Amino acid sequence: MPRTIWSGAISFGLVTVPINVVSATEDHSIHFHQYHLEDMGRIRTRKVCELEDREVGQGEIGKGYEVTKTQVIPISDEELRQLPLPTAKSIEIEAFVPLESVDPIRIGEGYYLQPAGQVAAKPYKLLRQALARSAKVAVAKYAWSGRERLGLLRVRDDVIVLHAMRWPDEIRDPAELLPPPVEISQEEIDGALALMETMSREDLEGEEFRDTYTEALAQVIEAKQGDKPLPEAPQAEEPGKVLDLMAALTESVSKAKAARGETGDADVHDMPKKKTAAKKTAKAPAKRAASKTAQRKTAAKKASGGRPRSA
Repeated sequence: MPRTIWSGAISFGLVTVPINVVSATEDHSIHFHQYHLEDMGRIRTRKVCELEDREVGQGEIGKGYEVTKTQVIPISDEELRQLPLPTAKSIEIEAFVPLESVDPIRIGEGYYLQPAGQVAAKPYKLLRQALARSAKVAVAKYAWSGRERLGLLRVRDDVIVLHAMRWPDEIRDPAELLPPPVEISQEEIDGALALMETMSREDLEGEEFRDTYTEALAQVIEAKQGDKPLPEAPQAEEPGKVLDLMAALTESVSKAKAARGETGDADVHDMPKKKTAAKKTAKAPAKRAASKTAQRKTAAKKASGGRPRSA
């Protein structure tokens, strides 16, 4: 059972839903400590007071805001808990919006919201079913860890999930990262779409989506523990330079089909013929028709002796 990170309530108009917040994710990464290589003694961080030049215990340490180098304002945990904020003890729902209207770059860590006791069961279920039927998500404010945040509430497997959200001014403008202007042909777009279609799937389950880094690291640790040879690293392929984009797309489609067990040549479909060829084909009949019309006009003029025909 994951531990409770925060306890409070969801405020939904005049409806209050007492909840406990628990993490929705787990970290399966392999973590390292720091050691002195000469004798493998553990290296630890010690907290030392700069003025007294001595190590201090956790009970002597508190928070403070530095106004100047010589003036620090101490702030206690109790003062942080008593901040004059409506969101200090509750998750205040501000609005309901379509999920498509929220830029994914603003969505962060996820947490499960657990109803806190029997009294919360009915309002929790009410909010969960309302969210599910509306096909919308709730945007809320809450205050944790010394700051107020935006949050997004949605339903996952009959549980309400809270996602931390970034404020608009926390998102950097990507304009300076844009590449210089280039021209992309319709054939290249169709080729990219064909490759995307070949690589499309309905879910994210499968061997492709497992953590191979952690697996490889575990193999190294196991080999060293048993005094066995380290596993050989696969030969990395050098990324090739893209000289012909269409050729690269066609080859990519072929490889994607082969990886899925499909046979046959690569087919980058729905690509129209080049416009230059189409124009040449269209101009030839037009020129011949114009030539015949001019010949008929010359013959008619000679027959009338150069005089204009009467109406």
